[in-house]
Amino acid sequence: MRTGRPQVKQERAVRTRQAILQAAATVFEEHGYEAAKLSDIVNIAKVTKGALYFHFDSKDDLAQAVVDAQNQGQPQALPQSHKVQEFIDMGMIFAHQLRHDVLMRASARLTLDWAGRELDQAAPYTAWIELHTEVLTEAKRRGELLPDVDPVVPSRLVVGSFAGLNRMAWTLGLDLDPQASEMYSHILPSVVVPPLAIRLDTAPGRGARALYGPHGRHECLADCPTGVPPEVVASEMVASEGREEPVTA
Repeated sequence: MRTGRPQVKQERAVRTRQAILQAAATVFEEHGYEAAKLSDIVNIAKVTKGALYFHFDSKDDLAQAVVDAQNQGQPQALPQSHKVQEFIDMGMIFAHQLRHDVLMRASARLTLDWAGRELDQAAPYTAWIELHTEVLTEAKRRGELLPDVDPVVPSRLVVGSFAGLNRMAWTLGLDLDPQASEMYSHILPSVVVPPLAIRLDTAPGRGARALYGPHGRHECLADCPTGVPPEVVASEMVASEGREEPVTA
């Protein structure tokens, strides 16, 4: 029987599509939409143009898939006791991802790149505003927000601020993480009840802590303060596996 072959082909197609997306992200991030060339993308992905057109109808279609990646496959943050901390963590994790994930950086650039007129550039903003509003609505129900706060207002303010900060950080060569930290520090006192506001973690590196725990230690090639090179992680795993278990009576 050959029941395994269709699954193998499907897995190969998924890998090929992901390779094309990653290559496209690299090219879109570096050159923007207008100057990006499909020939560069297929060369980086090591696929044929036929393979690219099998998965994507056009350059617009490929760019849209990169833009859509901003709202897909978000890493799962550690659960928090306060919804407002989850509200902060969404943005700080986004800043963390921009440092590490070329797909996220390319998606953010295409969202701000007016050259791609046919792209649905509103979708990331709408999705992020709705997600932030949902979290803050629950925070208000729990009594974490000041009485006169409409959850939609700070949600739009934060999402819009991130767009501007990201553009500024990219243009000036700044790290987005501390800029986002300052933004939350200035916005939250007008949104959150004072006893809770002083307990929230908005410090730089919060994205890593929200994902990986209090120390934020993670595998990293982007020179994060709490990042660890992959080879160090690998050697630690080997050492851990080779360590003998203590003998107990």
